Amino acid sequence: MTKVNKNYLKLPGSYLFSQIGKKVRAYEAAHPEKKVIRLGIGDVTQPIAPKVLSALHTAVDEMGHEETFRGYAPDLGYAFLRDVIARKDFQERGMAVAADEIFISDGVKCDCGNIQEIFSTENTIAVQDPVYPVYVDSNVMAGRGGQYDPSLQRFDQVIYLPCTRENGFVPELPARVPDLIYLCFPNNPTGAVMTKDQLQEWVDYANRNGSVLLYDAAYEAYISQPDIPHSIYECSGAGTCAIEFRSFSKTAGFTGLRLGYTVIPKTVKAEGVALWDLWARRHGTKYNGAPYIIQRAGEAVYSAEGRKQIQDQIAWYMGNAKIIADGLREAGYEVSGGVNAPYIWMRTPGHRTSWEFFDELLEQANVVGTPGAGFGPHGEYYLRLTAFGNRENTIEAVNRIKAL
Repeated sequence: MTKVNKNYLKLPGSYLFSQIGKKVRAYEAAHPEKKVIRLGIGDVTQPIAPKVLSALHTAVDEMGHEETFRGYAPDLGYAFLRDVIARKDFQERGMAVAADEIFISDGVKCDCGNIQEIFSTENTIAVQDPVYPVYVDSNVMAGRGGQYDPSLQRFDQVIYLPCTRENGFVPELPARVPDLIYLCFPNNPTGAVMTKDQLQEWVDYANRNGSVLLYDAAYEAYISQPDIPHSIYECSGAGTCAIEFRSFSKTAGFTGLRLGYTVIPKTVKAEGVALWDLWARRHGTKYNGAPYIIQRAGEAVYSAEGRKQIQDQIAWYMGNAKIIADGLREAGYEVSGGVNAPYIWMRTPGHRTSWEFFDELLEQANVVGTPGAGFGPHGEYYLRLTAFGNRENTIEAVNRIKAL
């Protein structure tokens, strides 16, 4: 008889954003006359930058001629993209990351979920709480989560690192040493950041205890303050304990194009085995490479013209973030984030639960946020709002919330 992977049955409910989508669709069906403004899912709204669009057109035209046609992409990525990433994102910033330590993929979500495959299911994981759900769910699917406790909203084999307003939403080093530690900065969902000194403590901790740091830097392009590291490899010793994930989705508006990359230095090892070799084997076996035309678009992001256009878009989104944060503060709400990240972390009023406030915003203001409880137990009594809407809708949404 065919059997299923029973670890999937341990996951509570549906994926967070699927649950939100179902609620919103039901409300819209019942109230077709209402204009619902979505500030929940972090999807971009600005069009692809002109320089990137031009590169896409050129690459598409190349596919129509025999002499420039491309078939399967190299499984680890085209050299033209890996080389420019290594140079612009790392080497010009003083970090010794080589091009052949970069693995091109179709996005960070996949890589963050798939990286656990190269590690033993006996490993313990630690995650920030609140946390991007993919980190936990993918490990539960693999069998590392243990049993789910509905009363605590936790899996009993996962080490949760509380991120609260008392600690500035930056986790403290755990007493119980995990094998794999997921960190995300600038953080999704709280918008918090770590200083270089704070991040160095985690690198030292990992090297001291033989742990591996899985560092999600998907939002590094939104950093505005000078003392915040853009990469974990700015820290001494990170080359022996850290894997970093980067995304083009929010940086360059590639949510519909799909492109990202993972960095694994060849010096990162577990049980004496280079993790680079394991990920290269997994990548080559299970992945056929990001499309040529998308990788050419990614290359254009690093051109002088492309970078200027991308920076202008990021500044525009951060203008939305300022509108949201300032407007909510004026209305008396407690908010954080929105400075080095496109997320605003809003405390719910009157001790309402995050789902109660989600429903109130949807029904009374026709605005969609993301309930903090969906990111973990320490996300309760918070709501995440994104800065990725258009300007007119963002202003209208803030005014609607202020009018409650």
